[in-house]
Amino acid sequence: MQEKTKRIIKEDIESVRAFSDCFGVEMPDLDENGEVVGLPAPYPREVAGTIRSGYRIYELSQKAKERGWPIQNPILGRNSAEETYAESLNMYAYADKIDETLFHFVHAEATRHIDPLKGRELINMSRGKGGITPIGEREFIAMGGGSKHPVRINATGDTPHLSIINALIAGFDGTDIGPVIHVHFGGRGIHDYKTKVVNGYKAIQICAENNIFVQLDSHKHLNNIGGTDGMALAMCLLSEGLAVHAELPWELSAIQMNVAGINIYADLAVMGAFREACQSKSIIVVPETFQNPPQNLVAEAAHFSRMAVTAKLGGADFYRPKAAESVGIPTGDSMGQSIWGTEDVFKNIYNPNIQSPVIDARKAEIINESLAVLEAALKVKDLTLDKINDAFWRQWSDTELIELIVAAGKSGVLDSQRAAGWDLKRHVVVNRDKDGITRYVKGYTPLGVDASRCAQSKEDVKVHEKKAPTRKEKIVLATVGADAHVNGINVIKEAFQEAGYDVVYLRGMNLPESVAEVAAEVNADAVGVSNLLGLGMALFPRVSKRLEELGLRDKMVVCAGGRIAEKEEEHRFYEDKIKNEGSGFMSIDGFFGPDSSPEKCVRMIGDMIDKKK
Repeated sequence: MQEKTKRIIKEDIESVRAFSDCFGVEMPDLDENGEVVGLPAPYPREVAGTIRSGYRIYELSQKAKERGWPIQNPILGRNSAEETYAESLNMYAYADKIDETLFHFVHAEATRHIDPLKGRELINMSRGKGGITPIGEREFIAMGGGSKHPVRINATGDTPHLSIINALIAGFDGTDIGPVIHVHFGGRGIHDYKTKVVNGYKAIQICAENNIFVQLDSHKHLNNIGGTDGMALAMCLLSEGLAVHAELPWELSAIQMNVAGINIYADLAVMGAFREACQSKSIIVVPETFQNPPQNLVAEAAHFSRMAVTAKLGGADFYRPKAAESVGIPTGDSMGQSIWGTEDVFKNIYNPNIQSPVIDARKAEIINESLAVLEAALKVKDLTLDKINDAFWRQWSDTELIELIVAAGKSGVLDSQRAAGWDLKRHVVVNRDKDGITRYVKGYTPLGVDASRCAQSKEDVKVHEKKAPTRKEKIVLATVGADAHVNGINVIKEAFQEAGYDVVYLRGMNLPESVAEVAAEVNADAVGVSNLLGLGMALFPRVSKRLEELGLRDKMVVCAGGRIAEKEEEHRFYEDKIKNEGSGFMSIDGFFGPDSSPEKCVRMIGDMIDKKK
């Protein structure tokens, strides 16, 4: 029983112990004979008076199919068990009004992205932000979390298998480990691509052996960083290949995907392509977040409603309702209102089973591109969907399959425009066309993949190409803390390069002091840092403090972006404070929030540099 889980614990015992020490939780260990102790039995298992099992969640997906609309999968996890449980009860009250059982995604703090052996300082710096802590998971279940509404935790990052072991001990029915194949964030030496894939596979094995429901991989994350639908499907199929080797039951496997609500034909096509190609039994649909959220939250609610309609028409099994996304972590009440409104949309929208040759053509295009990517990655020919089954994936050993995936990532076969993995070869450029579909720009399709089978934009696209600086000014850009969100800082990087600045880009997950020291080393004129976890007050002043210690603060502009406060109820306070007092209370020269354009950042920081001189 649990032989794979025990083997993984033995192999990674130092990381398991580091997780225990770092997060203050008891984890399995080895006895004097080198055998695993402290590992609970697999599901089904009673925890806090409730029988926990990933099949509880699968049963909900079956209910969705029977009744004709998705089960709601709200996200709500705050910084402590007490706070999470209190806000969850407020949210559950709305579910009770409509007699709905939820699939509750309890969002976890961002520090679990990081290997506790390699990034202890980053973890300590960002503790208690972004969601519930590992010890909070256990306390939340003990309080009654998950008794009626099955719960899952997020376990993405460098060591997802460690977070999943913690979730099994705590009593969470499900988890996610996606993205497994693509890297949507990058740190300075925190992880490499092979480690990402290998540890992702370990996580799948643990889920399979312990009957944990798992969001296996994600179209959503790749979509968010400029990946195409075809590339995302190929990556999810590769994850399913690993799941075959792990012997994960398809009833316990789900794929997460974005819908945009811009082009209903495009949304239905991508949902249909994933349903047709994937063996996973469940599809979790997540509404695409506004890139530039309107200040009127009524307009934003309408945007999310459009995507709820798409989720129902496309036959999603689960759908994540959205509260006000332009603020931080929502309260239980605001998420509850979103659940209430979403259920009204689901119940009162007639599904006419929309069919169109436009949908069929786009679906075929997505599948064709994904097969072309798989042929290049796996070094096979003439691949069709009917050939992709368990026997197909077993022609390689698990080690051979992992090596093929890693080689494809490092050679540019598996690529997306703003992936941040530091050891992946980068080439592709995409454009989001007027019809809402992301396509490759001609000449910038994935390396090694048949370009004729990749959807390419016909629009006149100006490609951003890194060019030699035309100005003397130099700027250092990075995210600070355990922040995996690099999409925004990538956009800012490109804007400064386009303006002629010499840009030193440090990607994600940096110590504030390290950023300051790099700025000193390269004699920068400005430093721009970002954090979306609500850690601005703690982290931004540390950049300035280190520059002061180095005697350089007066010579450099220090600006920041992202989110200062993570919680909905705190957000407006800081917005008003910046408006009335400026950003000096954070020891920075300027702050650029979610509504700031790249052009505004370049212009204002350029003016600040001129004034410093």
